Amino acid sequence: MMLISVQIPVHMLRQLEQLVLQGKYPNRSEAIRYAIRDFIRREIKEE
Repeated sequence: MMLISVQIPVHMLRQLEQLVLQGKYPNRSEAIRYAIRDFIRREIKEE
């Protein structure tokens, strides 16, 4: 895997961390990977 760096607003980071604390994702990286996969799938469908 490649490592990338992004900046997000603090409120988004807090929301992301809440999802992890709720057990919806094992960690922030996995939650972000899931979000990116979902975004790519939706974008490809719209083409």
